[in-house]
Amino acid sequence: MKNIGYLAQDISILHRQYYKDTKEQFDELKLNPTAACILLSIGDYPEISQNQVARLLVVDKGLATREINKMQKMDYLRKIDGAGKTKNLLLTDTGHKVVEKIQHIRIDWWADRFADTGISADSPLVHAIETVVDGITDSGEE
Repeated sequence: MKNIGYLAQDISILHRQYYKDTKEQFDELKLNPTAACILLSIGDYPEISQNQVARLLVVDKGLATREINKMQKMDYLRKIDGAGKTKNLLLTDTGHKVVEKIQHIRIDWWADRFADTGISADSPLVHAIETVVDGITDSGEE
């Protein structure tokens, strides 16, 4: 049995395989993996700021800004004034439809992986990983 140190490597393998398997579906939506995650975050946290999105996803602020600007031009989201100079983000009607498609792509991929292995979505490992991620992303809140 591998030690826990291999967990990051195993998660990276899952991450790469997910994007490899779903690339065509995301290409149809004109999205890359980061853009898809940004839209999902905005769907989960309406009026989230650009900086909060970057921290939540643990991505560079510049990358988040570039992707957000592209998706604004695609009419997936819009910016509204927040506190001070902050710009908050909201999904457009088109963006809401795209988020539904992204959610289905993710759910279907994971359902297939779980079905292939016999692991269920309520596995203690799933909860443990979510807890670790929450600890990482909670530390960056405003």
